[in-house]
Amino acid sequence: MDSRDRMLIIKTGSAIHQVAELGDFDDWIRDGAGLSEERVVVCRVDEGDRLPEASEFAGAVITGSPAMVTERLPWSEQTAEWLTAAIDSGLALLGICYGHQLLAHALGGRVEPDPAGREIGTVSVKLTLDGEDDALLGLLPSVFQAQATHVESVTRLPHGAVELATSDHPANHAFRVGDMVWGVQFHPEFDEAVMRSYLEARANVIREEGLDPEALLAAVEPAERATEVLRRFAELVGLA
Repeated sequence: MDSRDRMLIIKTGSAIHQVAELGDFDDWIRDGAGLSEERVVVCRVDEGDRLPEASEFAGAVITGSPAMVTERLPWSEQTAEWLTAAIDSGLALLGICYGHQLLAHALGGRVEPDPAGREIGTVSVKLTLDGEDDALLGLLPSVFQAQATHVESVTRLPHGAVELATSDHPANHAFRVGDMVWGVQFHPEFDEAVMRSYLEARANVIREEGLDPEALLAAVEPAERATEVLRRFAELVGLA
């Protein structure tokens, strides 16, 4: 198999242990993209794995993480440097949640605690006009449901980035740089079971922050359209 017939998953952390029986970020991303294990290489950067040459892959996905971009952890900053070089080389990228924020940070945007606080549960994501015309997100309805869980956000886009989506929170929910680099704050790889597990695990913290975990749990619903983003990315890089 030509190495460029593979996708790189840059794993920046693991999902909470309460969902271990359901899998992990890389499993869900691979399945959502419709790729076999042989066509995916996972690089665990938070555990010290060395990132390979960008030219070896058709595209790369950067996962979510329990870490915070604002912590400026050494492995995270090193990954940000790799991302800027990969973008310069023409590699197609999709950042999810932490990956979305790390891309923005790497390119000069601002990441900080979300001004509206934690966003968690099934949320409505609204495409901008640019989003409706976007190669990745344009296949979705102008308003669609997605699963989300984060406390930090991209509060200022990198120079030249195009805003593609918003939610009720004021921070950015999706952007594109150039033609083939995207960040999405929502989790297209999550299903309802994973989202419920996050809400149950975070219930006490959510309640302390003034949110209603029971109401958020009751509002969880399928978000299959958001999941289409993963298959579409695989198509755009020639893997599906």
